[in-house]
This record gives sequence, C-alpha cells and structure tokens, in this order.
Amino acid sequence: MDSAENLGQMAAHLGLDLLAVTLLTFGVFYPRHRRRELVPAYLALNVALFAVVSALASADGNGGLALGFGLFGVLSIVRLRSDALQHQEVAYYFITLVLGLLCGLPGLDLPVAAGLAAVLLLVMYGADHPRLFAGDRRAVITLDAVYREESALRAELARRLGEPLGWTVQEVDYVRDLMVLEVRFRQPEPSERGGEFLRTTPRRRTTRSRTPAVPHQKETV
Repeated sequence: MDSAENLGQMAAHLGLDLLAVTLLTFGVFYPRHRRRELVPAYLALNVALFAVVSALASADGNGGLALGFGLFGVLSIVRLRSDALQHQEVAYYFITLVLGLLCGLPGLDLPVAAGLAAVLLLVMYGADHPRLFAGDRRAVITLDAVYREESALRAELARRLGEPLGWTVQEVDYVRDLMVLEVRFRQPEPSERGGEFLRTTPRRRTTRSRTPAVPHQKETV
C-alpha cells in the first residue's frame, strides 16, 4: 500500500473520528450537562489519542503496539475520577477515548469502525437520557443530629428530601452532634399549585404582642 493510499485511508478515519466526537460532545453531552470547560478536554483527548494511535500503527505495521497504547489510555481513565467530575462525565471520557482508539487503527475497516462508533453513540445517548430515572437525585447533606437507628434516619431523610433510595455516611461528629451523608433519593411529585413541591414541615407562625411598650421614665435628681 503506497503513501497516497495510506494518507487517504487515514483521512477517512480522521473524518469519521471527528464526526463521532462532534456528535458526542455537541449533540449529546453539552446540551444535557452544560459543562463548557469539559468540551475542549473531550475534543483534545480524542484527537490526540487518534493521532498517536495512527502514528504508532503506521510505524509498527500490524497495529499491535498501537492497540496496547490505546488500551493503556482507556484503563488510565480511573485516574481522571475526582470530586469535580460526575460519573456521567467520566463515562463521556471513556467513550471519547474508545472512539479515538477505534478510528485511529488503520487496520480496522472503515465500515466496521463506523458501525462500532455508532453503537457507542447510541448507547451513550440512551444511557444518559434525561427521561431515564428522571426523578432520582443525589445530594450531600448535613444533619444536626446523630441517628443510630436506620428507621429514624430514613424517616428524617424522607421528610427533608423525598423517598431515600440509599445513602452513604461520610462523617459522624459526636462533639458537634451532626452527620454528613451522601443521599440518593427520589424527588417528590410537584404540587398542583404553581408547580411547587409540597413542604414537609409546616411554617412556624410568629405572633407579635399588641400591648404597647411602656416608655422608660428617666429619674431626675
């Protein structure tokens, strides 16, 4: 295979890769999460992986070294996990890496790479759809009491948030008498008035005394 044919094949794979990562980033991720700072990270990571894998595959010939490098990049996604990234965003990192790996291998036929890329996009589109478990939420809350019984803790979480699906205790402080929990709960249904959520605790009414205050008389000597 001459150099012109190699360049044409690489250009076709690059076009497929750019199309796939553009659909993933601007068609699925950004409209749903609005994390603008992650858009250049996804694009740069994908194109960089495509360039390195394509170069290693061209130099190695059979693509074995390129495949090993790509798998190393995919497995290194664990190091990208942090508190600033949600699990959905880590999944987008993973799909971005795999797209760059698939499209960067010149030994893989273009129709096969396109089919695999389409499967990845469809799976991500369905798995992160807003209507899928739309009422489930996650929150980190601090309670001003330490609950030893699970039933009492569940009742308190249900009163404050909604139906608790599960929780993880992150901190228990007996000195300040508080608990910090990561709670997964189902959002309550909105009320019929104005779309507001029903309050689980009644508002306290404050009453003011109508008795006029007696002015303080100064004593003169």
